[in-house]
Amino acid sequence: MKIVLLGPPGAGKGTIAVKAKEFYAIPHISTGDLFRNNIKNETELGKKVKTILAEGGLVPDSVTIEMVKNRIAEPDCKNGFILDGFPRTIAQADALAEMTELDAVVNFVIEKDDVIKRLSGRRMCPSTGRLYHIIFNPPKVEGKDDETGEDLIQRDDDKPQAISHRLEVYVEQTQPLIDYYRGKKLLKDIDASKAPAEVFENMKEALK
Repeated sequence: MKIVLLGPPGAGKGTIAVKAKEFYAIPHISTGDLFRNNIKNETELGKKVKTILAEGGLVPDSVTIEMVKNRIAEPDCKNGFILDGFPRTIAQADALAEMTELDAVVNFVIEKDDVIKRLSGRRMCPSTGRLYHIIFNPPKVEGKDDETGEDLIQRDDDKPQAISHRLEVYVEQTQPLIDYYRGKKLLKDIDASKAPAEVFENMKEALK
């Protein structure tokens, strides 16, 4: 099963990817992890990325594509993979099509107001990075970390105005990709507003 996940910030892609990885017994590949692993292992591509990021530049498509190509050629991907964060552009989608044939592109659909409710309720422990949610996963004591007792903070990018901006950028960048995959009859729209277990069941059904 070779799947690409699309969906705005706060759609729950990460949570569903963990479930899908276990269920289908295939690796979950996120571009963020790819960058970090290549940098950590000091691969040629990793060194290149490290230099680009240190200079405040943007990693070019060619480097990202090469990393993905190397990763999906590894033995654990022989039965498939879940790609998250790639492709982000039509050029990347074309490059992926040259590497392999996809089974489906899962597009998590969620209303802007739901995303804002989800993300703006997130709180973080500054020293450990542990995440809470004031509605869905509250700490035992309001505003305090369960283990360290520290005051929880709200990250700047979880504030409503920042979330709105992130969503606008996402729609602008991703709509062409959604249209591209819909045109190839690969797109499966999944309602992401439900509880994760239900979202995953609907996804499994759509992928049958």
